[in-house]
Amino acid sequence: MPTLDDFSRLTDAPLQNWLGTLLVSAFALAFAFAVHWLGARVVRRLARPYPHASVFVRYVHQPARVVLGVIALEFVWWQAPDTLRFIGTLRELCAFALIAAITWLSVRCAAAIGEAIVAAHPLDIADNLQARRIHTQARVLARTVMVVIIVFGLGAALMTFPNVRQIGASLLASAGVAGLVAGIAARPVLGNLIAGLQIAISQPIRLDDVVVIQGEWGRIEEITGTYVSVRIWDQRRLIVPLQWFIENPFTNWTRSSSQIIGSVFLWLDYRMPLAPLREELARIVERAPEWDRRVQVLQVTDASERAMQLRVLVSSQDSGLNWDLRCRVREGLFDFVNAHYPQFLPRTRAEVSAELASREEAPTGELPPSSARRAEPGSARSGQAAQSAESGAPAASSTAANTEADPVAESGARAAEEAAQSR
Repeated sequence: MPTLDDFSRLTDAPLQNWLGTLLVSAFALAFAFAVHWLGARVVRRLARPYPHASVFVRYVHQPARVVLGVIALEFVWWQAPDTLRFIGTLRELCAFALIAAITWLSVRCAAAIGEAIVAAHPLDIADNLQARRIHTQARVLARTVMVVIIVFGLGAALMTFPNVRQIGASLLASAGVAGLVAGIAARPVLGNLIAGLQIAISQPIRLDDVVVIQGEWGRIEEITGTYVSVRIWDQRRLIVPLQWFIENPFTNWTRSSSQIIGSVFLWLDYRMPLAPLREELARIVERAPEWDRRVQVLQVTDASERAMQLRVLVSSQDSGLNWDLRCRVREGLFDFVNAHYPQFLPRTRAEVSAELASREEAPTGELPPSSARRAEPGSARSGQAAQSAESGAPAASSTAANTEADPVAESGARAAEEAAQSR
């Protein structure tokens, strides 16, 4: 009757040379992949009625296959005799690959848990404040756990090699909080890591929050382990480190609710009646799908030397709808004023001076004092005019400028001189 030792010798026989070892390794690898394929089909069938479980299965599918394949190779190579050439190096490489594959699987598991939580709380609902809070916590905490897993996995993988074991031990030691705090070089990484944990717990910002950062209006698009991506209204991206949100003030329009009140400012003449404007505002917002029926107010908030300032307040469920509503109200009110009260648009007023008014009131044949002074007898120009009249030459116009650039004045003066000489 065959014993267990006989079976062990039978299985070890092909591993006495490299050809048999490679054949057994290929067979073990094929067996591991077959087990993974069969198990994946069973697990997918079981998880099909549960969408969140399906997300987890999809995330760990590839890493699980790699882990099973590396475990199969590890089992074969550790059974091979030590007399085979390079078998020790292959064992170290296989151990390194196994640690890397397990680290990859762990990272994907953390990401799968975060995505499953996110999928369970969709954002496409009317009031998504709670969903955005959960999304922020799940994503930030999942990325933080992934960073910690990678650090520990890299340190454990380096410790499999004797020559670099000290580096791996140092890396694992620096993964501790005390070691990271003491490390000056790791200060920016630690600052962003701690800032990420603070954001996940206290949540000054959440995904899809509307914020104003350094004068830029946008939405929180992504929160990573080191930075936040803000999608600006013109489709640019503002990249802000996590630590900046902890150390600097900023505006969050959706901190406690997505509802918001927007303002529209108009400048109109003082004589513009306000009652028709208020009626038109009510008519505009009633027909606007962006209005949430909470606030619609028109008030005079300021006045200058030329016009008065009107402020309109309107409310909406979120900032995007409120922007569209403000534009709709502004356009509607301007159309109403242009159509019914164009005379009350802002005007520039000026006063007419007293001198100009007196000139307008003077009779037509009466010259102003300044003109009379210019035509006094005895003056040089009046004498020239008299000489021209006596000689029959045309007199120079009194309104022409007596300059070299005036050809009419120059020709008249020359004719007067010639007439005088002929006499």
